[in-house]
Amino acid sequence: MACVVTAPAGAWGQVIKASVPPSSAMSANALDKREIRAQLMPRRYTTLAAEIGAKVKQLPVVEGARFKAGDKLVGFDCALQQTQLSKAQAAQDAADKTWKANQRLADLNAVGKVELDVSQAELAKARAEVASYMVMLSKCSITAPFSGRVAEQKVREQQFVQAGQPLLDIIDDSALELEFIVPSKWLVWLKPQQRFQVLIDETGKTYPAKVQRIGARVDPVSQSIKLSAVVDGRFQELIAGMSGRVLVTPPSGP
Repeated sequence: MACVVTAPAGAWGQVIKASVPPSSAMSANALDKREIRAQLMPRRYTTLAAEIGAKVKQLPVVEGARFKAGDKLVGFDCALQQTQLSKAQAAQDAADKTWKANQRLADLNAVGKVELDVSQAELAKARAEVASYMVMLSKCSITAPFSGRVAEQKVREQQFVQAGQPLLDIIDDSALELEFIVPSKWLVWLKPQQRFQVLIDETGKTYPAKVQRIGARVDPVSQSIKLSAVVDGRFQELIAGMSGRVLVTPPSGP
């Protein structure tokens, strides 16, 4: 029969977040007297930002929508960059013709070595300009690095954005994870792959989960350690941000 395991009052009595370390004021005894709270977290998440300053032309995926890895998520108006590339390509073509003409003249000893070398350097410069604009144009659209959902849309179409400006928060919810802390003395019996249940507040239901990783160090003050777990299965009603209570079955005492 599963029992509710307890955790400390304070921040850990509310929602446990990956970025919040265990409170140094907690004690192992306090952990045994309050319920352990955990929050559902996406397996991966990131904020996509603009790499160039440009006007947003397309936002094909709306907030909350799903997408697949490689799908286009943002498109910028890069008409100016395209024009600059065309100009650089024309300059490269001219430099290429000049260098080839000088090569033929050099075969006839009709041009000096310095002039030939300069024309070759001009061609290399023109090629570098073309490559630079091609790299810039490659930043005119942003594709999804993984499959998932749009958690937050921070800009709108026709809005001008600066390089480095956040555009979208995206998450990979293919596997929802849990993070929580437990007394370090539980390490005697709590191991990776150990199964337990979690009662989610928003649904009022329990779900299977299993320990995925055990923290790298014990907090010597609170004598506690952070655990990472994963919900064992796909449940459409579960979404990132939900929270609940961790239920475990400790081993029977002697």
